[in-house]
Amino acid sequence: MHLLPPSQYIFPNPEEADLEGEGLICIGADLSPSTLYEAYTHGLFPWFSEGDPICWWSPEPRCIIRPEDYHPSKSLLRSMKKQDYKITVNHAFERVIRSCSLPRAYADETWISEEIIQGYCDMFDAGYGYSIEVWDEDRVVGGLYGVTIGKGCFGESMFSTQTDVSKMAFYTLMLIGRENQLPWIDCQLVNDHLMSLGACTISRLTYLKSLQDVIKQPAINWKKYQDGVFSSKTIAQSARLSE
Repeated sequence: MHLLPPSQYIFPNPEEADLEGEGLICIGADLSPSTLYEAYTHGLFPWFSEGDPICWWSPEPRCIIRPEDYHPSKSLLRSMKKQDYKITVNHAFERVIRSCSLPRAYADETWISEEIIQGYCDMFDAGYGYSIEVWDEDRVVGGLYGVTIGKGCFGESMFSTQTDVSKMAFYTLMLIGRENQLPWIDCQLVNDHLMSLGACTISRLTYLKSLQDVIKQPAINWKKYQDGVFSSKTIAQSARLSE
């Protein structure tokens, strides 16, 4: 993990800048690791369409998931036992984010532009990003990526090209969250898929107060997981990644 230089930008307090709770806090800046770090530690994240200026958001309410509250479905466990995929952590960050940037069946456009990809790859290289990959032989068929600061774990996007594989990556993240006693994993914006997985909402103020505590705690030891290769079948049977 690299010590980042101070950001040249100062982000406003979302509670003061957005009294109506609409979510959009400010516009501009850049996507350097220092700027992203400053934004995430103040409860903001970038979300904008390609060609538009960078928009920084802090939604009201905030969507989170508590790892202790997550329970995989029986159908997911059956799928993990049947296929026996290989699951890794931080082995193919750029491949995952580029896969997440591809158009989906339900949407032709994506907010993950080349500018976003470069910014988050730089964040990963600086030690503040993570990815989980699901492999079918030598192909990454599903996964997710996000930002990590202290014990703060912020989810960004996930993808799948085969049935249930993004859910397998999500389950793996939940197990990492449990093992590290994370109070929550940030899901940012509410959507039906996340809610079906057990996500919930809290007020922005509650989130911001909790955030200041978790980012000051000792960082997750991602290398502990990065050095391993996990079996979906074993995870489904034992509900854990490490002894």
